[in-house]
Amino acid sequence: MKTQTTYYQEQKSYRIEVNNSYPELMRLKKEDDSASFNALLLKIIPQVEKYINGRLNTAIKKGNFSKGKYKADEFIDQLFIEVYNNIEEVKKQDDFYLWLFKKTNELLEDIIVEEEFDEFFFKNIDDYTKPEWDAMEENFSTDGGGDYVMIEDLEDRSYNHNDYTLNHVFIEDDEKKLTEKIDKDLSEEQIKNHIELVLHNLPLPMRSVFELSTQWHFELEEIAKIQNIAIEEVKELLKSAKKALQVSLFNRYVTN
Repeated sequence: MKTQTTYYQEQKSYRIEVNNSYPELMRLKKEDDSASFNALLLKIIPQVEKYINGRLNTAIKKGNFSKGKYKADEFIDQLFIEVYNNIEEVKKQDDFYLWLFKKTNELLEDIIVEEEFDEFFFKNIDDYTKPEWDAMEENFSTDGGGDYVMIEDLEDRSYNHNDYTLNHVFIEDDEKKLTEKIDKDLSEEQIKNHIELVLHNLPLPMRSVFELSTQWHFELEEIAKIQNIAIEEVKELLKSAKKALQVSLFNRYVTN
């Protein structure tokens, strides 16, 4: 499994690659060369497709729509049109990567209706017993239709895998001992699965902010722009998501 440092470096390199493509894309747009424009855009789009797949997969599991109703390729096609028609909105090269994700987010928000917040789960997150957590995880391992997701299905492009770790949840020095205990007792897979389970049950804004921060390494100011919310709200959402994860890990694996 890739280390977080390696993953961060890859994301940073990808951001640079995307931003570096901006001058050439602008030149091709001015020359009205849509074929070459799309060919270049195609080279930098795979990571954006991964982001789209992750959002669609979550929406399916939340019951927003059935599996197969939407495919990432449909959004990619529309994104190509949006980028070609509106790339002049980008005022400088270093803003292109952020703008690309913002456009992608807008397309997704048009079809993914924010689901009803599971207030019961959030209110009782510090009261669940280990057997209850285990039962929830077993239920979570099924797809949107209630069928178990087999290993071969998980390799399909329509599913997205985020390598969540304890470093995404515990960041303070006084949490080091707790982190070491959980890390010693659990496998990487157990940690990742638990974090995904909890995130799945958190409100969409909270989940989105956490993912953009930990998996895509956007700064708080950038997340605020992508989500069209105030930076203070981003801070509060990220803090709440991490708190929910900390409490759930402590109650499931430390106190039981």
